[in-house]
Amino acid sequence: MEANASVDVFSKVLENQLLQTTKLVEEHLDAEIQKLDQMDEDELERLREKRLEALKKAQQQKQEWLSKGHGEYREIPSERDFFQEVKESKKVVCHFYRDSTFRCKILDRHLVILSKKHLETKFLKLNVEKAPFLCERLRIKVIPTLALVKDGKTQDFVVGFSDLGNTDDFTTETLEWRLGCSDILNYSGNLMEPPFQSQKKFGTNFTKLEKKTIRGKKYDSDSDDD
Repeated sequence: MEANASVDVFSKVLENQLLQTTKLVEEHLDAEIQKLDQMDEDELERLREKRLEALKKAQQQKQEWLSKGHGEYREIPSERDFFQEVKESKKVVCHFYRDSTFRCKILDRHLVILSKKHLETKFLKLNVEKAPFLCERLRIKVIPTLALVKDGKTQDFVVGFSDLGNTDDFTTETLEWRLGCSDILNYSGNLMEPPFQSQKKFGTNFTKLEKKTIRGKKYDSDSDDD
């Protein structure tokens, strides 16, 4: 009985929040319509010009991103290419992978989708066997690892699947949310509500990469198959 009562209370709270949000949206739309009704022809023309200019700038920005390799998920052949790529773009996600690690292939599928959706971010992959210096510099010990680079500096890491619900079946939205939490892409959802149920009540509590020295070129795998 107590459980049912709690569910009813929670449902009513959600319903009230939805009604309040709907009311605010309607009030905002009404205010915008009233503002448009009160504009004269000169003001409307200036508004149209402003919007056309914004669209023009957005299109120019899109073309610039595409010219720098955004919009696709690409493999880069070497460490030297990594440094050049991160210099060119403000936001970069680089997947450090290994061919024999099954979970790297899972990440690949999601990153292909996100690269097409988020043109503002560059998505790359680099084989750890071809990047020993970079892996040591970034303290990469677990495969797969995503390095999140902003303004040429590595800001954060997604190590294995611990931040993605600890499951191989995480959704693309879950990965999108995690990257959004690091501001490496423009996430339109609520960052305080992870898409996977198990973390909803805990907020954005991530597993951080421990800064330890790499010994040799051996990497731990987050995949059960390895």
